[in-house]
Amino acid sequence: MSRLRFNITMSLDGYVAGPNQSLKHPLGEGAEHLHDWAVRTRAFREIHGDRGGGEAGVNDDIIRETFDNIGATIMGRNMFGGGPGPWRVEPWTGWWGKNPPFHTPVFVLTHHTRSPLEMEGGTRFIFVTDGIETALAQAKKAAGKKDVSLGGGANVAQQYMAAGLIDEMELHVVPQLLGGGERLFKNLDDAKVRLDPTRTVEGPGVTHLKYRVLK
Repeated sequence: MSRLRFNITMSLDGYVAGPNQSLKHPLGEGAEHLHDWAVRTRAFREIHGDRGGGEAGVNDDIIRETFDNIGATIMGRNMFGGGPGPWRVEPWTGWWGKNPPFHTPVFVLTHHTRSPLEMEGGTRFIFVTDGIETALAQAKKAAGKKDVSLGGGANVAQQYMAAGLIDEMELHVVPQLLGGGERLFKNLDDAKVRLDPTRTVEGPGVTHLKYRVLK
């Protein structure tokens, strides 16, 4: 059965993005080094079309595992980018260029309708306006027997956590204090999120914490 797997990098004080996110600062101010641990790996560079080296080792293994057996992805409007509100006449096509690293259908949660966007390499962005459960149903159908990956941002992750729809969660915690921005574990109100730790791995500049989400 297809699982919903959530992976995200988080600062030591619990933020997944800094304050004042914008086109100039997509991860928020002060958070530009949040994902340095991943960018340095060989797997990350290969996924983004760069065959020119990169580090092997623990972090590289984690990146490869993150992308393994993924048949579809879900993300929020902030992760896809382009700013809030209605889509522009020449709409935003993402941060990743003509050949994004997903190579599968990607379901983008938004309040504003838009036709699907075909990219190179098999990535197809589908814009979903009627909620997280509809997006998940479409993603699971597209993924078939493979898993669905849940990307950011924080608000989207909170909605899926509160609804009890996440099956597996991995937090990549870096020794950085952002002091403000988008905190992952908020807006959960009375949601009883129960986590069963299944693995802790230390890599250069990051600790990987993996959990099974108890239903």
